[in-house]
Amino acid sequence: MATYERETRIDAPLDDVWQFHSTSTGLERLTPDWMGLRVESVMGPDGDSDPEVLEAGSELSLSIRPFGVGPRQYWTSVITERVENPGRAYFVDEMIHGPFKTWVHTHSFFADGSETVLRDHVEYELPVGGFTDPLSPFSELGFEGMFRDRHARTREALESTSSLEPPAARE
Repeated sequence: MATYERETRIDAPLDDVWQFHSTSTGLERLTPDWMGLRVESVMGPDGDSDPEVLEAGSELSLSIRPFGVGPRQYWTSVITERVENPGRAYFVDEMIHGPFKTWVHTHSFFADGSETVLRDHVEYELPVGGFTDPLSPFSELGFEGMFRDRHARTREALESTSSLEPPAARE
């Protein structure tokens, strides 16, 4: 299985970075516009729609249309793990329906003084049978731009005096 990993240091406390990444609103704010993301629905583990926090068992139905080209691609993920400990936290989302054969994304957060190290680790398989390994480097090129943008958006949203307010509220 192919993997992709990106790590960034955020000048914000772990609690703020963790909270930002723990909601569907955070997902929308950190996804690059060119991905054409639409959150179709979010269901909490207890069956409530639009839960405040994406707990283990939450299911997200999304659609993307990168660069506005082609038909919308639908994607359903489930948060399979969510662990918070002093100084570190992580959650895992697994695609159960979508454009990849396999997609397991671990979002990890580590406190380092007043900063947080954010690490995204993705294990994936492309849907094209025996061509998965040769095509993986091309997938990583796409992942690199998307995750670089996501990490920059996280920094932009959180490395300010009022970390969790939307950008318009800070102006």
